[in-house]
Amino acid sequence: MEAVILIGLQGAGKTTFYQERFCSTHVRINLDTLKTRQRELDLLNACLSEKKDFVVDNTNPTIDARKRYLQPARAAGYHITGYYFDVSLQDCLKRNQGRVGKARIPAPALYRTRDLLEKPSRAEGFDALFTVWLDSEGRFIVEMLL
Repeated sequence: MEAVILIGLQGAGKTTFYQERFCSTHVRINLDTLKTRQRELDLLNACLSEKKDFVVDNTNPTIDARKRYLQPARAAGYHITGYYFDVSLQDCLKRNQGRVGKARIPAPALYRTRDLLEKPSRAEGFDALFTVWLDSEGRFIVEMLL
């Protein structure tokens, strides 16, 4: 059983990464889609009780924000993998400009998330931790974070 936690600014490519790598194998847990923390918790608990692989596709900027997924996944015996999207604020703002409607995030929200962002560490409870960058072609480069 695998729990994947995506970490990074809005517009860093987390959802695209999920779609490319996990869409056919993991349940997506996303607060924007689920709308409430209670619905998010219900889906998380359903995944845990049914032993389904899942990806938390939120910004997850702080240790405390990640803890709400790490602790129950660890208690349920999941292997926990984190992906830290090390994408510049400027690149995220640029990618955000390409979004339309409600998908476009107000720029101040990206600045707030950047100010909150705490780089993850294995000490939080991750079994594996990776850094994700975008190359000049917009492809994902993934490296193990030590």
